[in-house]
Amino acid sequence: MSTTFLQDSPSVLAPPFTRETALRKVRLAEDGWNSRDPERVSLAYTEDSIWRNRGEFVTGRAEIQRFLAGKWQRELDYRLAKDLWAFTDNHIAVRFQYEWRDLAGGWHRSYGNELWEFDEGGLMRRREASINDVDIVESDRRFFWPAPGPRRVDHQGIPEVR
Repeated sequence: MSTTFLQDSPSVLAPPFTRETALRKVRLAEDGWNSRDPERVSLAYTEDSIWRNRGEFVTGRAEIQRFLAGKWQRELDYRLAKDLWAFTDNHIAVRFQYEWRDLAGGWHRSYGNELWEFDEGGLMRRREASINDVDIVESDRRFFWPAPGPRRVDHQGIPEVR
């Protein structure tokens, strides 16, 4: 996999998306975020990418890097799974879940949806994320692959919401 995880091959992973390329784009995004490497992740976005993440608004790669560095300093043992919800020519919608531990040792599962818009080269120019957090006990965790790192191929991904 390339170091710019959403840019494997612009001719394959750039719009217009097919089901196959949308699924690949989602998995590559998941793998990138599971690397917990802010610089690597930021390379998947346009220089002037616009984000809404919960109630925060972030613009550009430098702000994306700062945002992600802070996120992964607060959200320890982060493990994320994404699932394709829908796609059109240059848009992808995903649902996701991630688990993380706070600085006091409490565990959380975050549920969310993202809307993505891509430029003609396959870089994400817009990301809108709505996220809800639920406190969980450690025994309720679902995601146990080695972190940082990608979800194992044989892992079920996101189970039904419950």
